[in-house]
Amino acid sequence: MAKGPGPFSDIGKKARDLLTRDYNYDEKFTLTMLSDNGLALTTTGLKRGQFFTGDLSTQYKSGNTTVDVKVDTNCNITSTITVNEIFPSSKTALSFKIPDHKSGKLEVQYLHDRAAINSSIGLTPTPLLEFSAAVGNGEVSLGGEVAFDTATASLTKYNVGIGLTKEDYSAALMVADKGETLKASYLHTVNPVNGTAVAAEISHKLTTYENNFTIGSSHFVDPYTMVKTRFSNDGKVAMLCQRQWRPKSLMTFSAEMDPKTVSSTRFGLAVALRS
Repeated sequence: MAKGPGPFSDIGKKARDLLTRDYNYDEKFTLTMLSDNGLALTTTGLKRGQFFTGDLSTQYKSGNTTVDVKVDTNCNITSTITVNEIFPSSKTALSFKIPDHKSGKLEVQYLHDRAAINSSIGLTPTPLLEFSAAVGNGEVSLGGEVAFDTATASLTKYNVGIGLTKEDYSAALMVADKGETLKASYLHTVNPVNGTAVAAEISHKLTTYENNFTIGSSHFVDPYTMVKTRFSNDGKVAMLCQRQWRPKSLMTFSAEMDPKTVSSTRFGLAVALRS
């Protein structure tokens, strides 16, 4: 793949990941087993009330082709076939669900030294068309995304944004929600040695003049243990502790508390094992 700007979805991603990634409030267990021929088997268990639901997924890689198949508790099957380099600097993916015959989707990504383009089309008589593009380089990117529903002949999404990424910080400015929301995010790496970083995201509703903000931090206590914190303007406080006890095998504990209603405090535990 060519080196250049990432996809439009990468604008603001670093701050977004620090503030939201790995936070979960369900009891979740994931087991992944890999074989030498590129076959991966993953099973996920999730507790809902007094019951556990689960997913079983497999992944097979051969050359430039990857096949993913996922089966959930209700026996719904989701398949994705991804092929890299059909033409230079491209990635093509075909996905569909069984028995939902209207779920088929074809996605194409093209990465260039100065541009990144993503497009998708639903494989139905009245498909949903999505397109996003970003131009720039590895440090500065400007882009937008749009979605058009042919069934209603209407735009269902259009967003634009600009991002700046340096070695020690990342900043982004977005106009989202069909032009109704202005978002700004910033991440700063305080100490690259121990992974200490802080991030903030501010949003302003142009129609209602409503403002929201979220701030957070991350820090590696030791090479295997990461701690994250998050605070929102609605008073909610969250924390996360993630421990790696063997390569790519993680245990993550999350908690969120609302001081106004302590009874709504939520806890989550996720375990991921990789053989």
